[in-house]
Amino acid sequence: MSVPARLTLDHTKLLAARYRAASERPYLATALYALSVVASDRVPTMGVDRHWRCYVSPDFVERTPVAELAGVWVHEVAHLLRDHHGRAARLPAADQRDAHRVNVAQDCEINDDLISDGLALPEGRMEPGLFGLPSGQLFETYLPALPPGPPRHNCGSGAHGRPEPWELPGSEGPSPLGATEAEALRRRTAESMRAHQRTRGSLPAGWRRWAEEILEPTVDWRQALAGAVREAAAWASGAVDYTYRRPSRRGAALRGVVLPTLRRPLPRVAVVVDTSGSMGDDELAAALGEVTGVLREVGIRGNRVAVLACDADVHAVSRVTSADQVALGGGGGTDMRVGIARALAAPERPGIVVVLTDGHTPWPDESPSCRLVAALIGPDAPQPPSWIETVRVPS
Repeated sequence: MSVPARLTLDHTKLLAARYRAASERPYLATALYALSVVASDRVPTMGVDRHWRCYVSPDFVERTPVAELAGVWVHEVAHLLRDHHGRAARLPAADQRDAHRVNVAQDCEINDDLISDGLALPEGRMEPGLFGLPSGQLFETYLPALPPGPPRHNCGSGAHGRPEPWELPGSEGPSPLGATEAEALRRRTAESMRAHQRTRGSLPAGWRRWAEEILEPTVDWRQALAGAVREAAAWASGAVDYTYRRPSRRGAALRGVVLPTLRRPLPRVAVVVDTSGSMGDDELAAALGEVTGVLREVGIRGNRVAVLACDADVHAVSRVTSADQVALGGGGGTDMRVGIARALAAPERPGIVVVLTDGHTPWPDESPSCRLVAALIGPDAPQPPSWIETVRVPS
């Protein structure tokens, strides 16, 4: 029995498809031409590794029309531009092990944009509608909703992050792109998209969102809130005082004289939580957890932290060591001035007041004699007075 001859990759057809993709979507041209081609009989269709090498099955090229090959080119480069392998590495370990399910979720994130943009794709493509899911989401949102099943698609480690047997080692084959080069390529592509949108006015929603995030990255609210609380704690604890509990070492030079030493006290912190009806429990819990976690890191805990649940009145004052000890009450109107005033009226006045609110509240007329940080929860939170340190927490 004769063994069928292996197909030779039809480079002309493959490169004609890439030329078509780059011509019709010029904002992707630089990224498309950055991909180097590796022919492989082991790859099912086309796939990419994290080094921007595109592995191509000669049989797949033979049986697929140029228009659909152009769509696959765009699909594969989208995995790399959207840093799917980097994002997959941040998933929980159990999800990372299910690489092909991750790949399906990533395909759903990409293909709804490509289909709405009029790109032709081969049969069997994955899209959110097949699973009863809405369009326009990130793959991390799709993943938990996908049912388990046999492997369906494999776009390589440039997508799901796990090396495949048909991929070359990092230093072999065509010159690999490094992480710095890849990041520069993403930024250049995002700039091309912005220019395309200005001149032609049309860009798929997913690409528009991606380009905005690359060119104007959103600061993680957790980092911003943690930084504000740490800075406030450092400012408040910077105040020094003298104490005789630990005499100064310089006193040894003065017989019969006891000198005090300087101390740097830990500040007391009040967290005023808006529990009015407009606030969501999930956002409150997340923001409160971040605040108490940061306070623990800087050594402020126990009876130095008071949490006040407040809407139009103060409902509860509790001293906590972790966020899960807080009982949130209230649910009526909103006036954070009441909570701030109550915190500052405590016998042991706080050096820091952190307010967690949706911002729809009156504020004090002037800055109190302490550090005041407002964590504004939700996209429509009004801006407080300029003297209040502000961190925005998206819903």
